[in-house]
Amino acid sequence: MTKMIETATGRHIAYNRRAGQGVGVVFLGGFKSDMQGTKALALENWAARADRPFLRFDYSGHGESSGSFEEGAISDWAEDAAAAIETLTEGPQVLVGSSMGGWISLLLARRMPEKVAGLVTIAAAPDFTENGFWAGFGPVERETLLRDGRIVIPTEYEDFPYIITARLIEDGRKNLIFDQHLPLPFPVRLLQGTADAEVPQEWALRLLHHAASPDLRLTLVKGADHRFSSPDCLALIEAQVEEVLARVAG
Repeated sequence: MTKMIETATGRHIAYNRRAGQGVGVVFLGGFKSDMQGTKALALENWAARADRPFLRFDYSGHGESSGSFEEGAISDWAEDAAAAIETLTEGPQVLVGSSMGGWISLLLARRMPEKVAGLVTIAAAPDFTENGFWAGFGPVERETLLRDGRIVIPTEYEDFPYIITARLIEDGRKNLIFDQHLPLPFPVRLLQGTADAEVPQEWALRLLHHAASPDLRLTLVKGADHRFSSPDCLALIEAQVEEVLARVAG
């Protein structure tokens, strides 16, 4: 059953949590996604079978949490994730970050390393506001964004365009991953589809080379798209989580 916590900034974060044994697993969703997605629910089912503690939640402005999506930015969503993990979990956790959730999980590894036992990312998109959105804008789009404070980007989902704000871009620059050293002193597994039209596989390779970890592997799945939600992909996510858990105490 969905419950709520209130953060120190007054945001109300919706979450679902199950109890279990050993090191827990936390799912961090993507940009404009929510905790009812296929991967989040599949992992929750896996956690029930494995009797593992599991947490999924909605960032502010996403799903059932309070706030407006358009008013949010990476710092806000990282704060929401940190608050959820600090309040709702015990001990170090294995973080599973999908797309933007991969970026958030890397920020948490910097911010609260004592709470991170391991990491699994799925099409991780660190710095996507800069290297994806801003880099992809032409002069007219950049001028519109700076003048109006926002720009509407069509997506494959006709009724759900992305509204990109100047604050999102500016705040993203305060949270860049590739501009400084990235120590990840725990098991890390990166998953990436070769047919991902939103996150290029080059980003995964860049992260592989940039991160400093004693136990880091990248798995490329030929033909997998950004959703990474086919039965085979979901089974691979579960297997990678199990592998990371097997390499950490508990």
